[in-house]
Amino acid sequence: MLLGSQLRRLREARGITREAAGYSIRASESKISRMELGRVSFKTRDVEDLLTLYGITDEQERQSLVSLAREANVAGWWHSYSDVLPSWFPTYVGLEGAASLIRAYEVQFVHGLLQTEEYARAVVRRGMKGASEEDVERRVTLRLERQKYLVSESAPEFHVVLDEAALRRPYGDRAVMRGQLQHLIDFSERPNVRLQVVPFSLGGHSGESGAFTVLSFPESDLSDVVYLEQLTSALYLDKAEDVAQYEKALKELQHDSPGPAESRDLLRGLLHMS
Repeated sequence: MLLGSQLRRLREARGITREAAGYSIRASESKISRMELGRVSFKTRDVEDLLTLYGITDEQERQSLVSLAREANVAGWWHSYSDVLPSWFPTYVGLEGAASLIRAYEVQFVHGLLQTEEYARAVVRRGMKGASEEDVERRVTLRLERQKYLVSESAPEFHVVLDEAALRRPYGDRAVMRGQLQHLIDFSERPNVRLQVVPFSLGGHSGESGAFTVLSFPESDLSDVVYLEQLTSALYLDKAEDVAQYEKALKELQHDSPGPAESRDLLRGLLHMS
């Protein structure tokens, strides 16, 4: 995505159309569009030819972008789990790992980055009915690997709003749910985590369309991306007007919900009741 956005900026600065750019690398206009959106892999030769077309002659700048192309083509660690993942999810894991700010709303269950191992196992078993125990464990392992990013030196800011329904809907037995609630209480005190709970008492709210995640990146060239998961696929929205609508909904959820301290008290109350 970063390389694609830089190539788009260079092309537009020279006033070159996607059609002309595609012709220069023996490809279609749609191929250039997919490259600029980061939806396809990059051939080093294509990047070099495009840089020549865009008038980039400085060797250091050329090598920087060519190196970025090689890096973009290296499969991430999560690709080794592709056999137990839906086809659209590895893209999300890659984006999640590159984000500097993750904002999310969840209603069905606790967000994957905040699930305990036992709770995650119960969620995966429910979602992968009929799967072998080995496949279930591989999916759980992937989820736990993703969570390491939240406590790393380069940890992103994580702002999550959980519907009270996600906290009351049982996955696993009573001990699993108690462990999950305590985990949320503990994690909510981390400096990079802002956790809020939408209580039932609020009634209707701006999260009526269901769960979603907004990913923001440290590179100024990259636009925010909204991730929407469906039953058989997922949507990645990056048009400014689409992203703005989801950011507005999330801000309203944050504004209408109790703050982090009050939400932590709500979690403690649920823990004492369980």
